[in-house]
Amino acid sequence: MEPQIFLLTGFPGTGKYTVARALVEQLRLGGDTALLVDNHWINNPIFGLIESDGISPLLPEVWERVAEVRDAVFRTLEELTPRAWHVVTTAYLDGQTDLGYVERLAALSAARGSTFVPVRLQCEVDENVRRISLPERRERMKAVDPELPVRLALKGPPFVSGHANELSLDITARTPLEAARAVLAHAGTISPRG
Repeated sequence: MEPQIFLLTGFPGTGKYTVARALVEQLRLGGDTALLVDNHWINNPIFGLIESDGISPLLPEVWERVAEVRDAVFRTLEELTPRAWHVVTTAYLDGQTDLGYVERLAALSAARGSTFVPVRLQCEVDENVRRISLPERRERMKAVDPELPVRLALKGPPFVSGHANELSLDITARTPLEAARAVLAHAGTISPRG
């Protein structure tokens, strides 16, 4: 399979990391090398140095430091990571504080000779509330506020990238494996380096 960069987005607690792990596993079972670069893999070096309860808003300066880590990771992916590897990334995008994120990953994909596959994961609000409250989220320094999915849903649907390769996928009733297979099926319909 041609190398791809997958970007899984959605509200906090939707299941981005869980689906990403299943996607990486499916790629590896197919004989490919795949790397998971979860947003908390980038965020947590900074989150671990501050007071963060998973509920209270973080200062803008925190996000500036996270952006520095993300830039270093993206440069490494572009310059040092083997180009034959698949890369699976996750992020919550609000379309305001993260302007340029999708474009940056699309450019990174092009520079690596990879196909960019953005995937917008969605689930029903009640299920999102249940998922965001799971105890393992706190262990990974993730948002755990059960009111957050409700507040976000009232503002509108999850961020739409507008990229031609984007897939919107409701995973309310799908297992992570089913979601991963749907993502791979979609990726198979995209012309290489599209």
